[in-house]
Amino acid sequence: MKENESTEHGLVVVTGASRGIGRASVRAFARRKNPVLAVARTESCLQTLHDETGCYILAGDIRNEDFADAIFTKAEQIMISLGTREKPAPLTALVNNAGIAHIGLLQDMKLSEWNDVISTNLTAAFLTCRRAIPIFLHQGKGSIVNVSSVWGNVGASCETAYSASKGGINAFTKALAKELAPSNIRVNAAAFGVIDTEMNGFLSAEERAELEDEIGMGRFGRPEEAAELIVDLALNHPYLTGQIITMDGAWQ
Repeated sequence: MKENESTEHGLVVVTGASRGIGRASVRAFARRKNPVLAVARTESCLQTLHDETGCYILAGDIRNEDFADAIFTKAEQIMISLGTREKPAPLTALVNNAGIAHIGLLQDMKLSEWNDVISTNLTAAFLTCRRAIPIFLHQGKGSIVNVSSVWGNVGASCETAYSASKGGINAFTKALAKELAPSNIRVNAAAFGVIDTEMNGFLSAEERAELEDEIGMGRFGRPEEAAELIVDLALNHPYLTGQIITMDGAWQ
């Protein structure tokens, strides 16, 4: 058996898995024979993903503390089913992908809207990491990948809350990596530019063309390309931790 074989085929938890980058990530891990627990709000979307990939699914609100606990209760049950109670299969990685955006002037933003963005994009990562870390500590290894954005690096006008949440994810990633590195648990983030997902569906054809002209590679990234970076960070590079890896096609 190769040294990292069990890691490669251990369980992966992916949040925000019903669409876009999360859905593509579940597919990418499944192609590598990793069992995946796909988490999202919409059970019907998760069910179609299960039918396609055979992944495990769990629907609920990632911002809810009890639901975050339920994710890892289910994960531990899956790990036992894949191994034994005495020697469960490992939890290889946690991918914190759940996220929402809000576009508009800060002065017009409601507190409830601000809280929705921060709790979904940042607080949820705290809740899932807090629950996953004891499992990783018991195993003696693990990997966390947080999905960030170029706006977390440089900020965006009319996306202040989103930028703040992703800037928070970047700082959270770097700090937690230092905290967990002595325990052989890696924490990295992937900061994406414009990826061709439903989140950008509000753009008109003209706005889309203008945005593509600003990107060095002249196009939006594909969810499958983003997913490959996430898988690579989750499964490979045992000395890589505390890094914010930007993939934006030479945009920012």
